[in-house]
Formats: sequence, C-alpha cells, structure tokens
Amino acid sequence: MATGLASCGPARIIGFGEVLTRLATQGKVQLPQAASLDLHVGGAEANVMAALATLGHRAAMVSAIPANGLGDGAWRALAAAGVDLSRSFRAPGRQGLYFLAPGASLRASEILYDRAGSAFATQDWSGFDWSAAFAGAEWLHVSGITPALGPDLALATHNAVAAARALGMRISFDGNYRPALWESWDSDPRAILTGLVRQADLFFANHRDMALLLGQPFSGDGAARRREAALAGFAAFPNLKWIASTAREVETSDCHRLAARIDTPEAGFQTPEVAMPGIVDRIGGGDAFAAGVLHGLLEGADVSRVAELGLALACLKHSVPGDMALFARADVEGFSGEGVDVKR
Repeated sequence: MATGLASCGPARIIGFGEVLTRLATQGKVQLPQAASLDLHVGGAEANVMAALATLGHRAAMVSAIPANGLGDGAWRALAAAGVDLSRSFRAPGRQGLYFLAPGASLRASEILYDRAGSAFATQDWSGFDWSAAFAGAEWLHVSGITPALGPDLALATHNAVAAARALGMRISFDGNYRPALWESWDSDPRAILTGLVRQADLFFANHRDMALLLGQPFSGDGAARRREAALAGFAAFPNLKWIASTAREVETSDCHRLAARIDTPEAGFQTPEVAMPGIVDRIGGGDAFAAGVLHGLLEGADVSRVAELGLALACLKHSVPGDMALFARADVEGFSGEGVDVKR
C-alpha cells in the first residue's frame, strides 16, 4: 500500500537495520516435515518503517540489500509500503534469511536464523556518511539485533546513533535481545547495549531487559515490577524520556492476552488487557507495537494515548500473516479491542 510520501520532503524518521526474507512452514508443520515454505519480507527496523509509512509518515531505511532476486523482492516490498529507500543501496552478497515453524496448541513457534555472511552483515559501513543520510530527519530507530550481528555492525550502530545525537535527532532503541546472535561471536552485549541505550530518548524494554543491562533483579510483580524497573532505567540512563513495553499472557499458541505500558520519569500508564483469540501470526508484533508508539509520539499524543496506539497496532498485527503490520491510520486509531463483524 504505497503512500507516495517519500517524495514529499525529507524523511521524518529513519531506521537502520537488515531487511530479511522469512520462510515459514505451511499448515503449522515443523521444519523437518515441511514440503513447502511461504515467503515474506521482514526485519525489525524495516517492519517499523513499513508500518509508519502505511500510517502516513515519511519513513526511510538505511540498509544494504543484495543485488539478486530475493533482494529485488525485499526492495519492492518496502517500496510498495511507501518506505523511502534513497539511503539504501544494492550490494553483492546473499540475502539474510530466517526460517519459521509456527507453533500450535501448546507447542511454541521456532525460529532458525540463516543470516551469517549476508550482504548487510559484510558491508563496510566505516565510510558511510551518516550525517548526510540523516539530513532533515527528526528521529532514528534502531534495535539490539543490528549490533548483535558482529563487531563491525556494533560499531556501525554506535556511529549511527552518535551522528543522530549530534544532529539533535531523537533516538528510539528496541532492545530485541537475541542470545543466539550475540553468542555467535566474542561479544559483550551488556556493554554494547548500555552504550546505545545511554543515547536513546525512547527505550522499548521490559523488566527482563532492564535486569540484563543493570545486572539486578526486580522483585515485584506485574505493573509494580515494571514501574520499579523503569525507575531504575531512568536513574541509570538520564537521557531517557519514555520506556515502552508490552505484557503478554500466553494461554495457547493462538490465544494470548496483551497489555501495553508507557513509563516516564514522573508516572506510568498501563492499558487494560486485550484478548487475542485465533492468532494468525505473532511474529512482528513487537515491531508493530514500536510503530504504534512512534506514531503516537510523532503525532504529539499524550502518554496514555501513545500506549493505546501501540497496543492497537500490535493486536492488529496478530491478525495477518507475515512480519509487517500494514494498517491504515483509521484502523489503528479506531481500534477498540472488541470483536467486530464484517466491514461494509
């Protein structure tokens, strides 16, 4: 669903990260039994930018996308969503992949990464002109997945964040802690992530993420524990203005309950839970939440409304296959959390 906004002025928000191809089993079979696979385009930052572009924001991506057929498909998918790709480029190498076996009943979904040596991961970002790429932009969005891909990408993410901070841009950072990626090289995730969060204005993180960074447990429960963790985060990272998170209760693989929370140094707001029976695809739900929150902040909404918008887009994402939440503004802003009949 192209918005055509990419040509209407400089991007307002920019994401930096890898664009991936997802290959998912059909009929919810496990990977060893799969005879065919469904293909979707995704990637944490790309999902957020595609959702924001569909909502009418001028959103852009900085990425290296391989010059092959899979890269062509990824490029077209983002362009079709209205994402400005003028700061991205085609590069030699392979497309990063991941394989998904969707869960069923009490069996959890399983993800297998195949992204080592991709065009994005092997790209030399040392000479990239971040200041030129960010010219005119207000916001940079990055996640913990990109620095987890190796020391060069950790440095590139640091340089991107430093350039954005020097330009006076706001920075959002989604923790997205992926142990399998960090453990594939001699990494120090706490030190790397701490350095990035220190520069952020908005941190997508729950009490577990904060415990990882601060090296301390949080002993409360529910909203009280999240508030305790948020206050510890604001004390450790004084640049933070908002901490956003979701609280998920899983009954079965296709029936969850979800609430959203936004904390500021002064107060916290948590939405009521919304039940999500009949889930189609939960992958990308966190990215949809991030996009909904950013949509609210870019629109100047108050904290409670920001949380509601994040929850709305996250819930809507669970109703469609694929990684991206490509919903119109009216769908998100009119979301009620209640079952609806056919729209006519």
